[in-house]
Amino acid sequence: MNTIEKALQKSERNLWFARAQPAAHGSLEGEPQAQPGKVAPALASPMMREGSDVHVLDVERMKAQGLLTPEDTRSPLAEEFRMIKRPIVNNAFGTRSDFVRSGNLVMVTSALPREGKSFCTINLALSITHEVDRTVLLVDADVARPAIPSYLGIQADIGLLDALDDGGIDLADVIIRTSIPNLSIVTAGTNRRRSTELLASEAMARLTTEMAQRYPDRIVLFDSPPLLATSEASALAAHMGQIIFVVEAERVPQDAVRRALEQLRSCDVVLTLLNKARHVPGIDYGYGYGYGNDKS
Repeated sequence: MNTIEKALQKSERNLWFARAQPAAHGSLEGEPQAQPGKVAPALASPMMREGSDVHVLDVERMKAQGLLTPEDTRSPLAEEFRMIKRPIVNNAFGTRSDFVRSGNLVMVTSALPREGKSFCTINLALSITHEVDRTVLLVDADVARPAIPSYLGIQADIGLLDALDDGGIDLADVIIRTSIPNLSIVTAGTNRRRSTELLASEAMARLTTEMAQRYPDRIVLFDSPPLLATSEASALAAHMGQIIFVVEAERVPQDAVRRALEQLRSCDVVLTLLNKARHVPGIDYGYGYGYGNDKS
């Protein structure tokens, strides 16, 4: 057992394994530089209740970066995130929802940069879109180094920090609808020197409450900064109902994992995802494929 697995075992949190990893050709956590996205008029759909335009996601671009796509339902990666999302959805809406305050507010973080947390956040969001009668709001809260626009080719003039710092900007003004009808996105917005204070503010508390309660079918996923890289992640965690703690297998020092988990001690639900795990003994799929040495 390596040092990461020992540290996670000692943390007494739930543990998932995934071989998920970003494509290796980008500048930040594996993502390429952002490209202008396509925008289409809003479609007449009951799911599209905010904003006036729809960002058309480039499926081929998503495939090239190893992301899940709407038609990808039986790949090993799809199965991994199907297992990962189940306790999250159950905590938010299922039989355990009474025990998880604000269970539909979910933050994904890591101890250090480049562990694949943004990649995992996006794939988790895409997996949840396959749920029946659920919608997903994906929020890029890694305000210093936002990755979601780079992965999905999205550009926006305003985002999360703008809504927090300007009382005249409404939540609906910063929500980007996508061509996946039950997936919407909020970008990080214009970076500010007092971003930590904005994320810890009463305005953020009001905004997260609005995000969580505006639609009862919604899960709100926040891609957070790494816990040991900035103070913003701890401020954001105070507003969350669930935390997904991503750890890159075989790379992150045990001490870093312990120090990061210490910052989450006050959080009620912390679930751990061991990312980029090449092989998990005793785990194999029954759909005609299994774990191997590929990079998916």
